[in-house]
Amino acid sequence: MKTHRSLTPRQEALAERNLYAAIAALRNAEEVRAFFRDLCTPAELQAMADRWSVVHYLGRGMPYREIHSLTGVSVTTIGRVARFLAAGNGGYGLAAQRLGKWHLHAARAARAAAADNALSGNGNAQRTPRHG
Repeated sequence: MKTHRSLTPRQEALAERNLYAAIAALRNAEEVRAFFRDLCTPAELQAMADRWSVVHYLGRGMPYREIHSLTGVSVTTIGRVARFLAAGNGGYGLAAQRLGKWHLHAARAARAAAADNALSGNGNAQRTPRHG
């Protein structure tokens, strides 16, 4: 995370909490969309959308290379999402569950896929950046 030399860690934490409070105050997807379009660059939005798009496939236990073929998201990014699904803060799973897009075995499948890809070397293969 970028640090601001003029802000203390406490001020940075408060700014982050204020951002989350602003997002939580929005009432629907259209309001969130407008806020994020004002807040983020197109590249930042695309990066977040790419990460979110692979959650469903990882939850189904799909291999990284197949997810890459379907989405164009790099194997490196897919691996990063899988690691956070398996041992992150729980945000991906919570959001997916609330949207009804989560399989009961999703976290287990994500952990297994991460382990399988690490053992087979697929985590290092085909690190092609997303084009477009």
